[in-house]
Amino acid sequence: WLRSRHRFVTRRFRRHPHSSRFFKVIRAMPISPVEFASLLCSRLCHDLLSPIGALNNGLELLGDESDPAMRKRCLDLLNESARVSANKLKFFRLAFGAGSAFGERVDVREARNAIEGLLGDNKRLTLHWAVEEQMLSKAAVKVLLNLALIAGDTLVRGGTVTIGAEETADTTEIVLQAAGDRVILDPELRATLVNGMAEGADGSITVTPRAAAAFLIHSIVDEAGGSVMVGDPVEGSLLFGAALPNR
Repeated sequence: WLRSRHRFVTRRFRRHPHSSRFFKVIRAMPISPVEFASLLCSRLCHDLLSPIGALNNGLELLGDESDPAMRKRCLDLLNESARVSANKLKFFRLAFGAGSAFGERVDVREARNAIEGLLGDNKRLTLHWAVEEQMLSKAAVKVLLNLALIAGDTLVRGGTVTIGAEETADTTEIVLQAAGDRVILDPELRATLVNGMAEGADGSITVTPRAAAAFLIHSIVDEAGGSVMVGDPVEGSLLFGAALPNR
């Protein structure tokens, strides 16, 4: 499936009359490590605020309740919030973290488990895993995870995220498809994925916390001398792709 799909996607974008929009070597944008760390911290705080806030609310309710049925409901809320928080932390540890617990190559089962935990919290999303490789480079896994995060966010009414990756002697190629009733990719994320930056409302060049994952993808692929592509939604389907030379 991956081979046929990737060849189709690659031919389609390379032959598109505006292919430079979708398939290009991306260039780095100057941004300090401190600024990028701030972007990631802001994104983490945003995503963790809801489940951790629910934990706090559940504890407050539990302290005020004496009715056994209500206390059980509070405990159910606490269990669910704790599970969601743990899943998000596991995902972000692998997607954003240094990955010091792993070598230069990562078992793809780690990536799959992290994505299943993240997307599984949204009952409207389904994951189709089409990665046959057993191990991928740490850089490729980070690109795959962050593309999965963005792909899931584009499915505002739910749908399916299909993920494939193939490693050859020279290149690791990653392809994702987001398919659903309504697929929306924010122009800021598209611009940051392809160019490493977006133009603000006042005309300034900026990278915002919500685009942290897109900027990380850009940075990793650019450093590897690779390429990234992002398509337009066609019949409820949006394609993402990245190619990283193996070194």
